[in-house]
Amino acid sequence: MTRRDLLLGSLATPLVAAASDPGFRLVDATAAAGIQFQHYSGAFGAKYLPETLGAGCAFLDYDNDGWLDILLINGADWPGHKRRSSTMRLYRNNRNGTFTDVTEKAGLAVPMYGMGVAVADYDNDGFPDIFVTAVGQSRLFHNTGQGRYVDVTEKAGLGGRDSFSTSAMWFDFDRDGRLDLFVCNYVKWSAEHEVFCSVDGTHKSYCTPEAYRGSTCWLFRNKGDGTFEDVTAKSGIFDTTSKSLGVASIDYDHDGWPDLLVANDTQPNKLYRNLKNGTFEDVAVRAGVAFSEDGKARAGMGVDVADFDNSGAPGIVITNFDNEMIALYRQSRGGTYSDVALESGVGKASRNSLGFGCLFFDADLDGRLDLLAVNGHIDETVRNIRSNAGYAQAPHLFLNQGKGGFRDVASEVGREFAAPKVGRGLASGDFDRDGDVDLLITTNQGPAFLYRNDVTNGNRSLRVRLVGTKSNRDAIGAVVRLSSPDGTQSRMVKSGSSYLCQSEFAVTFGLGKRTNADRLVIEWPSGLVEDYKNLAAGSYVCQETRGIQAMARY
Repeated sequence: MTRRDLLLGSLATPLVAAASDPGFRLVDATAAAGIQFQHYSGAFGAKYLPETLGAGCAFLDYDNDGWLDILLINGADWPGHKRRSSTMRLYRNNRNGTFTDVTEKAGLAVPMYGMGVAVADYDNDGFPDIFVTAVGQSRLFHNTGQGRYVDVTEKAGLGGRDSFSTSAMWFDFDRDGRLDLFVCNYVKWSAEHEVFCSVDGTHKSYCTPEAYRGSTCWLFRNKGDGTFEDVTAKSGIFDTTSKSLGVASIDYDHDGWPDLLVANDTQPNKLYRNLKNGTFEDVAVRAGVAFSEDGKARAGMGVDVADFDNSGAPGIVITNFDNEMIALYRQSRGGTYSDVALESGVGKASRNSLGFGCLFFDADLDGRLDLLAVNGHIDETVRNIRSNAGYAQAPHLFLNQGKGGFRDVASEVGREFAAPKVGRGLASGDFDRDGDVDLLITTNQGPAFLYRNDVTNGNRSLRVRLVGTKSNRDAIGAVVRLSSPDGTQSRMVKSGSSYLCQSEFAVTFGLGKRTNADRLVIEWPSGLVEDYKNLAAGSYVCQETRGIQAMARY
């Protein structure tokens, strides 16, 4: 059974409230911000598989000025077919709604067939470093703290590893205060050994993943001296059947140790339970997230984890191929997961979409996490095969209605936003520091889009950026819980998630019309728990063991 096979089963009636004003608008700020970027896949007619997958993006504060900058990953020419030069682009935030391209100055104009990106301060020196996955050799760029990056791939012990790498994630799996690195690999592929696939038997077409052997993901342990140890085999992660595209951190068993959720394409998803001794156990089948409800391996692309129903338990979203629907998993009291996509309204709405990047965020600041997925097909000739599928596809923005229901409001929040795109990467961050969460979207062989979120309903937020001292400096793995008379919300500080992308580390809580939160509890990766009372709406920085302070308003 291939990923193009239809899923069987009846469509349940979604629990959706009556339509109303979403309470926010997503404004296309790309041109006004000075973002001039065009993704380049290197396509020249040979129909190479990597050309279908696009590239990712990141929100990061590379110069530590308190304002989010933008990094856009790019492809390159294939050997022997030089058409134009292209590299990733770094845009510095000018603090006035505009950005300046500082790629060359920052030392990042490095030719490579880039795919994904993961950003974190792996050496705890106070400056965010960058790991870029690639078709070929992925690269680690160390931030010098002086506005420049240096390629330390070989020095860090990460060289000599050519692969088809996709998403990556920083996390502290052994809780020693140093960030480790997880890298997804897709399939065994090279231009020299490309497989011939064809629809008509004559002309080459893009192959599906079934045509290639899988490839194991990698796990690198941070040794604390600027180098990494490959612990893929001894950790239990090694698995050459995987065809991995997305990864997210999850504490699915609520033991305070980070587990791993990996979205696989045409292979079962993986849920690696952290055994707290340097090893992992795959419990995806037992947990109910390996397959669809009818027991089939779907084409997992993007993934995110969050407490979307304010139950205190981590929920899961995984985007899949068209005719497979988005998977939306809710955890039961027994720790297993059920796919509630159909009953929530997410499943039926996404049935004809091919999803990639996805994330939970509180778009309208009402205290409930909403769900965004960007879509686009892998082959521009799909219209010749199926009348109900386009190459460019509209995004889905599912507004959380409470009581388990979601409503797609993408067409109501901005005409430019709702326009069909060949969507791939998706990241979130408050680039203009107005308290709501903005969006960055990449497209395959097309432009990147920056959407400014303008909340119009008068709702407020409380935002917190954590700085670890005993924990890793980015506080990746920390859980923050906010309590008010409306209930308790929880957020995890995380790398990875979505598809090939990196969102900001600050966490955002919607307060609705309330002006303050009764209580904020921070569970640091070190095990320290800090408790703060009666915090007003606004933005805060909290240093581990040193307290919380409000940021100046702008």
